[in-house]
Amino acid sequence: MSLETVIARISELQQLTAPRPPKPASATSFAQQLTSAQGVPAALLGGASGTATGWQGSVAGLSGVGGAAGVVPGASAAGSRRVALAVGELGVTEHPPGSNDGSRIAQYRSAMRGAPGVGPWCAYFTSWVAQQAGTPLGESGQGFASVDAVYAWAQRTGRAVPNSSGAPATPNPGDLIVWDEHIGVVESVDPDGTVHTIEGNSSDMVARRTHAAGSALGYVRL
Repeated sequence: MSLETVIARISELQQLTAPRPPKPASATSFAQQLTSAQGVPAALLGGASGTATGWQGSVAGLSGVGGAAGVVPGASAAGSRRVALAVGELGVTEHPPGSNDGSRIAQYRSAMRGAPGVGPWCAYFTSWVAQQAGTPLGESGQGFASVDAVYAWAQRTGRAVPNSSGAPATPNPGDLIVWDEHIGVVESVDPDGTVHTIEGNSSDMVARRTHAAGSALGYVRL
């Protein structure tokens, strides 16, 4: 047997006995793990589209606010769920533009009893987020179609956290942030009080926004 043949045979044996790399986890199995860790329904991981692209966008957003465990710093377990749900809806837009409507926006309206009609939907969005997180708005969980109704309920039930000019309140992630005729979900708060939010019906879509401390009317702590 020649030296070349011996070397070739040794190479073949090394390839046969070398450990095989582990099989990469599938996107499906990772989504199942994330669903379990987050407590978020699997259907919501697709965001607006329910596609792989939407799912990846949701995962990226969740890692930014809470990491793989889905626990948002400074938030309660329910607050973390509200943030995760809001993140999963980023990018939802009206169809057609300017219509206050769309298939996903119709889902937000379904969180309110009484089948409210098409209209400004920031309160629909927050009612839907709260309902899906297990913390529905209203004395009987009926949800609200208007910002005024949300804040009036919060004031009646001790859930309102008003801002004051001298000492702005500090919200927790997952709180609702309220202005005159607009409402959103607090995603995070910077050390200087800057508030990062996720808002429905903001430029006709679900979008992230940033606001100065004390710029809102107040917050709703669920």
